[in-house]
Parts: sequence; C-alpha cells; structure tokens
Amino acid sequence: YEDIDDLLGYAARVAGTVGAMMALLMGRREPEVVARACDLGMAMQLTNIARDVGEDARNGRLYLPRAWLRAEGVDPNDWLRNPQFTPEIARITNRLLAVADDLYARADAGIARLPPDCRPGITAARLLYAEIGREVERRGWDSVSSRAVVSGGRKLGLLFSAMNAIARTPEWREAHMIEASRFLIDAAVAPPLNTAPLVPMAWWDVRGRLLFVLDLFERLERRERNPKDQAGRIARRREPATA
Repeated sequence: YEDIDDLLGYAARVAGTVGAMMALLMGRREPEVVARACDLGMAMQLTNIARDVGEDARNGRLYLPRAWLRAEGVDPNDWLRNPQFTPEIARITNRLLAVADDLYARADAGIARLPPDCRPGITAARLLYAEIGREVERRGWDSVSSRAVVSGGRKLGLLFSAMNAIARTPEWREAHMIEASRFLIDAAVAPPLNTAPLVPMAWWDVRGRLLFVLDLFERLERRERNPKDQAGRIARRREPATA
C-alpha cells in the first residue's frame, strides 16, 4: 500500500466491515455510530499490522505504507528481502500506532451509544487490542525481532475495566467520517432487506455477551493467521461453477 489512505481502504474492507456488521447486530444504524464502529475495526487492523511487521515480512507481506518507508530512507523492496529492525522501522511503527490510537479514541464515543449490555464486550475488545500497541511501544516499537503478547494478568485487569464500562456514558464527540469507510456506512444505513427482528441475548447476561464478542474476535484472528485456511478459501473462490 502506497500511503496511509490506501492502507485505511484495506483496513476498512477486512475489519471495518466487522465493526459495521456488529453495530447492526446490536440494533444501531445511525451513520455516526456505524462510522465509529468502522473506526474501531480499522484501529484493530492497524494494531495487528504494527504487531506483525516482522512476521509478515518474513512471509513476503508488507503492509507498512511504502511512502512512509521511502520518507525514512528505506527502500521497501530491499527491506522486504532482508527485514531488520532499525530506528527507521521503529518510527514508522510508532507512526502507525498513533493513527490506530486516534481511531480508538474516535470509537469510544460510538461504544457509548451502544445498548448498555453490549458495551462491556466491545470495550473489552477495544482495550485488549489497544494494549497490544502499548506492548509494542514498551518493546521500543520492535515488532520485527519478536511478536508482542499481552500477559494473562494484564488481560484480566482489562476485562475488569470493560465490565465497569456499563456504568459509564462518555460525552459524544463529533468527528468527520473517514472516507475509506463511507461505502460501509452508506450500506449499513440503507433500509434492511429483512425486517424480521433479531432475538437478542438475555439483557442480564452481560458476561455471556462479553465472552461472545471476545470469542468472535479470537476466531477472526485465528482465521486471518491460518495461511492454509486462507489458501483454501481463495482456491474455492477460483473454482468454476458447476451445474
């Protein structure tokens, strides 16, 4: 991807879609709420990219904006052939996480507009993913030599913080819609094809909702990180239709 706008376009398609879909499942179709849901999905995807710089490069994948690399005096193709951690890569990773942090901050107001019993699960996912970025930061933004992992104890603390979210209602902050996700917002606010109401999880089952959301994100990440599964899906899409 040449620049950050291109990368946000990718993030909107692979992760902003999840945010928009979940906003609809939670009964919110307002453009500003769906936009913040897309922001959260894109923030998580940028965090994934910042965490996996070295692993991706060793598998022949480069998601860091090429323009950012060239601005730091790094030739993208040369670096991809021999990925090494350098101060230049640290600055680029830091820059990417700064974009993600801005998206997380934008998303907070949208989470506050979700039904109260939905907030803890989404807040947990938001806090856990943002903490990955903090772990990368604590490692000096070196995600080439090793992969940042959030400890079990830290995860538990963040889950307790998420549970408290049900009692908080942050002030709504206006923010412009990011162009990369506009097509998702337009689709989400269109009249639904199926108007049958969804049967929601019991309102008092906050723990069940939280675990459901965390499990969903875990499964999405496992699917993303399973090359064999990805290759199988691509192969199936390429197979000719049969009668």
